[in-house]
Amino acid sequence: MNPTQTNPVNTRVLGALAAGDASTRLKAALAIGTHPDPGFVDVLIARCAIEPDFFVRDMLTWALTRLPSRITVPKLRAELSSELPQARSQALHTLSKIGESSAWPAITRSLLNDTDDEVARSAWRAAVVLVPDAEKEKLAAELATQFGRGDREIRLSLSRALVALGDMVEPVLHAAMASHDPAVRAHAAATERLLHDPDAGFDLAVADARRVMVLGPDREETTRC
Repeated sequence: MNPTQTNPVNTRVLGALAAGDASTRLKAALAIGTHPDPGFVDVLIARCAIEPDFFVRDMLTWALTRLPSRITVPKLRAELSSELPQARSQALHTLSKIGESSAWPAITRSLLNDTDDEVARSAWRAAVVLVPDAEKEKLAAELATQFGRGDREIRLSLSRALVALGDMVEPVLHAAMASHDPAVRAHAAATERLLHDPDAGFDLAVADARRVMVLGPDREETTRC
């Protein structure tokens, strides 16, 4: 039996982590992170997979980042093959917060293209944090296959991931802007605008991109005069 879990104080904390009240679970995760103990790693990861409250999940991630990466990273990588979308998503989120480069090979194409939007978003964010410089072009090309996917929030997440890679994404943006799919063209064009003007709002960038698609670049410039 894990000695961490047989300690009376730790037993109470573990019980609180499964309490019905979210604030109680939040305090338990905070307590574990404040006094990090590797004996809690499995419990924290297991809770991440089922925790319904966003703020508690974020505290669980913080608690995991307080533990040695040599212990947490292999266990988080194992979660990436879970059948539970939240387990995959939260493991990816936590890996991005830990920032350990050894986790990069675990960010597979299947995760970047996961059918669950939250998993895919988490994979995009983790990928741009962990990717080695030599793999950035390949990653940008893979992310570009997702242009036009999902609702506003999903598209904004993809744009932010690509923008985080820097100017080297321009070739894949230009290629996508020549797509036969108008949603792909608009999304790519909006991403290019954000790349060159990070302060521009995404909705405005999308609207401008669509206006260019309708009017053409020359007429669009005329309308601004």
